[in-house]
Amino acid sequence: SADAHLNPAVTLGFALRSGDFSKFGPYLAAQMFGAILGSALVWLHYLPHWKETPDPSAKRACFCTAPAIRNFLPNLVSEIIATFVLVFAVGAIFSRSVSATGPAAGLGPYLVASLVWGIGLSLGGTTGYAINPARDLGPRIAHAILPIAGKGGSDWTYAPIPVIGPLVGGALAGAAMRFLSF
Repeated sequence: SADAHLNPAVTLGFALRSGDFSKFGPYLAAQMFGAILGSALVWLHYLPHWKETPDPSAKRACFCTAPAIRNFLPNLVSEIIATFVLVFAVGAIFSRSVSATGPAAGLGPYLVASLVWGIGLSLGGTTGYAINPARDLGPRIAHAILPIAGKGGSDWTYAPIPVIGPLVGGALAGAAMRFLSF
C-alpha cells in the first residue's frame, strides 16, 4: 500500500502532493514510536556488548547517523537531495498512472528497497544517509535515555541535519509532485 511508509519525509511529501494532512500527525507519532521501540530492541540485543565496547562513537553508531566529514551546509544539502530523490521516486512508483500500467502488483516494495540501496551507494557516503527523520531522531532519543555503560553523548549538534534535511527534501518532492500532477 502507498500508505505503508515508515518515514516522516515520505508522509510529508505525500501530504503536500495530495493536500491532505489528516494522517500526518498520527503517522508521525507512530513512526517515532516505532523508531524508539526498535532502538530499545537493538539495545536489548546488544546488552552484553555495551560493557565490552570501549568506543562511545561505536556505541552511538548502533543508533544514529554521523557524517564522514562534519560540514553543516554540505551535509544538509546531501540529505535534502537524497530524500528528494527518495520521495519523488516513491511517488512515481506509486502514482496513479504507474499503478494503472505497472509495476506489477506487489513489486513496489522491491523497487523502493532497490531505490534506498541505490541512494545509499550514490549519495550516502557524506552523511550516512538518514533520509528518514524517524530513523535518526528516534534512535538518538533512545540512545540518550537508555542506560548504556560508557556511551558518551548523543551528538545533538549533528541531529538537525538528519531531521531537517529529509523534511525539506520530502517537502520539495511533494511540491514537485503536486506541480507535476502525479
